[in-house]
Amino acid sequence: QVELVESGGGLVQSGDSLRLSCEASGFTLNYFSVNWFRQAPGKEREKVSCISGDDGSAYYADSVKGRFTISRDNGGNTVYLQMNSLEPEDTAVYYCATTDMWYSSCDIPPIGMDRWGKGTLVTVSS
Repeated sequence: QVELVESGGGLVQSGDSLRLSCEASGFTLNYFSVNWFRQAPGKEREKVSCISGDDGSAYYADSVKGRFTISRDNGGNTVYLQMNSLEPEDTAVYYCATTDMWYSSCDIPPIGMDRWGKGTLVTVSS
C-alpha cells in the first residue's frame, strides 16, 4: 500500500521544539519533492517547506524561515521537519505531500500533489 504517514505532532509551549516525520510506505521519497503544508482553523492551507527531488534544495515560507529545517533520512523513506522556537501562530494540522513526478522541484502547487498524508496536529500554547 502506497501512503504517507505524518507523526510527531503534539502540544508544546511557545519556544519549544518539535520534529515532524513524514514516512513513506510502498515507495521511496528519494527522487521526489516532499512538501509540508499546514492549515490552521479558519485559515487557508499554507505551504511551509519543501525539499526538492532534483538537487535537494529547500524552500521555506517566510513565516518559518530560520526556525524550521527540512531534511531527508539516508534510507530515503522519511522526511523530517525540525521546528524550533515554536510560536502560537504555528498551531495547525501539518500535512506532507508529494508528487509522482521524478526529480520534481519545489515549484509545484498544491493541486499538483499526488499523495497526501492524513496530517498531524501541532498545538503551541503561549
